[in-house]
Amino acid sequence: MSAAVDDALAQIPGWENATYSELKGGLTNPCWLVEQGDLRAVLKVDNQARGEPFNTRRLEAQVQGRACGAGLANAVLYASDTLLMTEYVEGTIWSAGCLSDYGNLDRLAAAMKKLHALPLTGRTFDAVGAARNYAQRIVGGDAGRIRDCLAKIESMHLPHNLCCCHNDLVAANIIYTPVVRFLDWEYACDNDPFFDLATIVAHHRLSPERAAYLLDAYFEGDGYRWRTQLHRQAEFYEALLWLWEAAHAGGRHAVDGL
Repeated sequence: MSAAVDDALAQIPGWENATYSELKGGLTNPCWLVEQGDLRAVLKVDNQARGEPFNTRRLEAQVQGRACGAGLANAVLYASDTLLMTEYVEGTIWSAGCLSDYGNLDRLAAAMKKLHALPLTGRTFDAVGAARNYAQRIVGGDAGRIRDCLAKIESMHLPHNLCCCHNDLVAANIIYTPVVRFLDWEYACDNDPFFDLATIVAHHRLSPERAAYLLDAYFEGDGYRWRTQLHRQAEFYEALLWLWEAAHAGGRHAVDGL
């Protein structure tokens, strides 16, 4: 992979002789910390141009650039069909435990409202396409569970009030700098805003009290009447996550109880 990184850096003006090391923790592709003097950046290198369910790298850069302008993301330094370089910023990457702090839930809700107020991306979230793709890649999985998850996802319909969503708001994609920013915009596109809320709640198994608090913080004290909608989106997210996990585990589902 080092040759690919060398080739990538040779294409980016000013970074030709930079040093680099791999950043740990990426699930879908490796990331590299690149250093050139006092400058540091994060580089992602693809073997080929990306397509569904991901953004292209150019669209990802466009969405992240808008988010950066709103204070929600790190700056984009370079993008091509197969490369994405972004600013490296020191901060605290959140863990699930950070969501136990009510102050953090307030900060997160405020950041999510700003996210959902960004301009539409022009690409609509295709959950059915993604789910079918994951299902086809499952080897030796529970056929009944696969059918149930697909049926759940296929029964959901996008609302009229689509907005720009991150679509992968797990704690590991949240950094405190000391403002809340979001990392990894590769899935970001137009979707139901409740999907981002449900990702926080369902993925991290928030207690009913903390889920209600997050809803109230997001809706400025009027969260109660939206609980049913959040619950439906949480079930939807759990079905999609199960298929994703099963596809990546070769049929060995790795998430218990979601």
